[in-house]
Amino acid sequence: MTAALKRCVWWLLAALTAAAAPAFNFTQAAIDNGEALARLNAEAVRAAKELAGRGGPNSTCTPDQLRVRREWRTLPAEERKAYIAAVQCLQSSPSLIDPSTAPAAKSLFDNFVIVHLNQTGIIHNTANFLLWHRFFTHTYEQKLRNVCGVLPYWEWGLDVAGPGASPVFDGSATSMGGNGAFFPHEGLRIPQTYANATLRLEPGSGGGCVGSGPFANMTVHVGEKLLWNYGSPTASATERPLDDHPRCLKRDLNGHVARRYTSFRNTTSLILENEGIEMFQAVMQGDDRYVAGELGVHGGGHYTIAGNPGSDPYISPGEPVFYLHHAQVDRVYWIWQMLDFANRRVSRPDMLPAAAVLPVTYADRLEKDVFGTLTLQNNPPSRNGTLDDVVDISPLGEPIQLRELLSTVGGSPLCYVYE
Repeated sequence: MTAALKRCVWWLLAALTAAAAPAFNFTQAAIDNGEALARLNAEAVRAAKELAGRGGPNSTCTPDQLRVRREWRTLPAEERKAYIAAVQCLQSSPSLIDPSTAPAAKSLFDNFVIVHLNQTGIIHNTANFLLWHRFFTHTYEQKLRNVCGVLPYWEWGLDVAGPGASPVFDGSATSMGGNGAFFPHEGLRIPQTYANATLRLEPGSGGGCVGSGPFANMTVHVGEKLLWNYGSPTASATERPLDDHPRCLKRDLNGHVARRYTSFRNTTSLILENEGIEMFQAVMQGDDRYVAGELGVHGGGHYTIAGNPGSDPYISPGEPVFYLHHAQVDRVYWIWQMLDFANRRVSRPDMLPAAAVLPVTYADRLEKDVFGTLTLQNNPPSRNGTLDDVVDISPLGEPIQLRELLSTVGGSPLCYVYE
């Protein structure tokens, strides 16, 4: 049987055996207070455990093997301290990248920043955005696991009233550090090329060096590549970002951005109102080819933290909360997948967007787990992404095909859910 025929048969079996996607009828109050999202999460857990249970006795991911990622504030204080200690351990662990080629590679933590920096143009507003970052955060979790257990996530919706009061950012010994020192400044001005507009953000509540909590004395090493300036649609950049540029960690916590882009309503609407991967990932990322004047929950989370390196899309993994934020991004994607996994694994040709640039063969049209090309907003123009494309974050992990990352309960390497 040919590979194409196998895919056709798989799709037919999925179509015949798949249960209908659950229907939800939430009140606006339930959407706004997070109750709806909690119910969606519970349904995703149920579906994921059922899917893991179908793997058989030789599966590398069964229901009793599932690791559970939990929200930061639900962790006991000792678990939060253990996670913080693991991050600090990573920041003092030897680099896998030769410092002679990248002097900023002072530690294993810096290696993650450099890998992201080098691939930024091929992992945002691309076909692989969600799955690349799924594997990136999984690999980070693996490096931490011997010390801290499982990667937590940051539920943005809980903190829209004031990020500075959040257990993530309150500056206590069990937080990820406090806000940056305040100084008066204008908000960021972020140009959107396709919309021919500039997104104007309100000023944040900090902007300077983080002065409290476990990361108050942290040193950032990788240089700026695209750090937006306050009050101007321009950005700062170092000529050689891989040289060592030692400086403090800065934050500019921004409740205005949080309320506008990362509320429970934002997240729940994203999940419920976008059936296909094309629009789901476009709305999530605020892709201005589709939605002008938006950041999406992805950009909203980053600019709620802001600062340096948090506001620079190339080197934002240098902000320790990056990984909690991207665990939440992955959680939202995971919930969306699990609510209708069979149909969101394989889409019928008649479900594809009319504007999509479709592959040539019918068999290829069946695979729409990914949508888009290989370059940021297809600039420069590139081919469509496929499930055969490879995520290569060497030297942090072994190369892996996108198809191996579609299910968080697929085993080898993924076996986790969110609660």
